[in-house]
Amino acid sequence: MSTAVSTADTLARLAAVIESRRGSDPATSYVARLMAKGTDAVLKKIGEEATEVVMACKDGDGERIVAEVADLWFHTMIALAQHGLVPADVIAELERREGSSGLDEFAARKMTTREENGT
Repeated sequence: MSTAVSTADTLARLAAVIESRRGSDPATSYVARLMAKGTDAVLKKIGEEATEVVMACKDGDGERIVAEVADLWFHTMIALAQHGLVPADVIAELERREGSSGLDEFAARKMTTREENGT
């Protein structure tokens, strides 16, 4: 089994757990509690986790970096679920971008934004 397949499977399983806990009792489920607080609470948590990733990277502590990125991914997956999205949607976007220059991708997004704004 390739790593990509097992990674996608792991993310899909985690997304299913998050979805199953969406309607759970907030007293017994962290996911349900966070979702019950609303989108702003989820976004705040993502911001906190992103900051922790930055700090771990600045410290150069590999184990802490991995742990903090896992927390960030988890909370980002909660945000995806709130919007009816799944990790496969993100993977499909990454696959779409595969083989393109990051600079070209950035330029294309910038041009699209300009066209949408009429500038």
